[in-house]
Order: sequence, then structure tokens, then C-alpha cells
Amino acid sequence: MPIVPVVLYLALAPVPIDPVTWNAPIDEGLVDPFDSNNLLSPARGIDLGDHEGPEDAAIGHDGFLYVTTSGGDVLRVHPRGNQVGVFAHLGGRPLGIEAAADGSLLVANAYLGLQRISSDGHVSTLVDEIDDKPLVYANDVAVAGDGTVYLTESSTRFGAEQYGGTYAASLLDILEHGGHGRVIAFDSAAQRSRVLVDGLNFANGISISDDESYLLVNETGHYRVLRYWLLGPLTGQVEILIENLPGFPDNMNKGDHGRFWIGLIAPRNTLLDRFSNRPFVRRVMQRLPAALRPQAEPSSHVIAIDGNGVVLMNLHDPAARFPMLTGVVETRDSLYLTTLVGNQLPRLDKRDL
Repeated sequence: MPIVPVVLYLALAPVPIDPVTWNAPIDEGLVDPFDSNNLLSPARGIDLGDHEGPEDAAIGHDGFLYVTTSGGDVLRVHPRGNQVGVFAHLGGRPLGIEAAADGSLLVANAYLGLQRISSDGHVSTLVDEIDDKPLVYANDVAVAGDGTVYLTESSTRFGAEQYGGTYAASLLDILEHGGHGRVIAFDSAAQRSRVLVDGLNFANGISISDDESYLLVNETGHYRVLRYWLLGPLTGQVEILIENLPGFPDNMNKGDHGRFWIGLIAPRNTLLDRFSNRPFVRRVMQRLPAALRPQAEPSSHVIAIDGNGVVLMNLHDPAARFPMLTGVVETRDSLYLTTLVGNQLPRLDKRDL
């Protein structure tokens, strides 16, 4: 193959990204408090049959697990896994899911926006646009006691459906690092939405504190967790809670004893960090064949933090039998590990920890 056309292609071919210069923090790797261990190794998968990608789950008022899948279905799963069935078909790609006080389920659908599933399985759309512009990558959801719904939109530029799915769109947004993510508040009583925070680099998992004084938000592209104050003297302000994580934080769910569980879906990528301040090189990366571009490396790693950003739990499986873990749903006796891939919902008995 002639070298000149190849060089011209790598230098000049159009790409969908316009990378922004930034300085990635030095990756310290799996050091304390993130040391590698085998605490996830005893986990066993609940077979979901033909349903793939149990990306998030929530405990319904009936005690069953409700699980989002890549085929657009929400499954109803017995906690012991002996019953699995389709509860509702949403279409699109449902991601984050939370149970509301009225018994309904709220779902962030990456393709279709914020959806509601009633207790009898009826699906309706609550928010699919804001300021007359469609949502293009809804990701996760948290619900306050007064019915306010907090929604992350990972990117306003790289739509999950338009760019070939949630994973492909996330790679583009993270490689560009253009600050296209945001947090939206939906007032269910007034049926109004407003943007609380914008300029985030892939806004992802979101949770609300027990006293509802603040939100925690995973900013995946910056390897950090932010706190947004809802009440008190710092109302409306954003601060960094924990940063320089050793992987890409994905979902966030509240657990017992003030824990916030976070899935680190993949370790950090050396090339992305090395060339964070070299936008031209990142354009060249995007022109390479897909197999040669930065990709998520298989790993199994979840953590739990408290409201001050202290790491309380750090769980690994070095064999990565269940890779690309997005998060954790905690019950009295179990941890359910959600994942982007596969047809298994991993379950870890707390007695094995």
C-alpha cells in the first residue's frame, strides 16, 4: 500500500470528534484503597436466557429485581433467580432504573429519554426533550421523595442511537472530551424540566443522599465523582467528592449503611491519558481501524464510597468472569452486579465476603 495516501488519510480524513485539550491526572493504578483482590470471585450468575446486557437493576416494592436489557426489555427477576420474565418492553436501550414511591419504575432510556413503567407494566414517556431539543443519551436516574426525578444525559453531542449504540457513542464522547454531559431535574408535579449542571465529560451514574441534601454524579470521562448541593448554604454548587479513580465510573446506586456503590466498568486507558493534551493525536486515533482504537479492557471491579468520598468497599475478580461491571444493587443478604454484556446477572452472597 502506498505510504503517502495512508499518511494523508491519517492526517486529514474527517472524523466525528473535535478533541479538546485537557490534562489527565496521573494514573496511580490499583493501589490502596483500590488494591486488587478476589472478593468477587464467589459470584454466580443468574441466567437471563436470551436477554443480554443487564445494565442496571432496582428492587421493586414487591421485592423482585427489575433489570434493564439491551433488547429494550425490563425483566422481572426473583431474588434467587428461579423466576425470570419480561415485565415490560420499552424499546430503545433502557439503562438506569429506579423504583418510585408510588410503585412505578423510572427508566433512563438512552434512545427515548425518561420513561415510566406503572405497576401494571404500562410504559409512558415523561421527558424526551428539553428546551425544544431532543434528549439523545439519557443514562441514569434518581428519585426524590417529593417526586422530583434527576436524570443524567451523558452527551448532547453523541447520541447513543445515532452513533451506533451506547458503547460506541461513549467512546466518541470520552475521546473528544468536550464537556457535553449534564444533569436534568424533572418536576413531576409541574411537568417541567430544567438543567441543573452542564459541561460534564460523560455524565453517568447518579444518586441522591438519604437526607436529600445533595446529589452524587459520576463524571466518567474525568474519572471522578461530583457532589451537587440541593439544600443548605452551598445550594446549586458543584464540588469534587473523589477523583483520580483507577477506572471509568459507570452506574451509582445507594446501598446499606450510607454506601454509594459504583461500578468501574473498565480500567483507565494509557493512550487516552498520555495524549489527553494532544488533540491531533486523538483525531488520528479515531481514523485508525476500530480494532486499533482505545477500547475497554476486561475487568471486574466495583467500589462503595460514603457521602464524604471515603472508599468503604473495594471488590475485584482478577479473572473477570463477569466483565464490564456497571454497578451494584444491594439487598440485606446479596449484592447483584450489573453489567454491560452477557446474559448473566451476577449475584454475590454477602456471607462470601
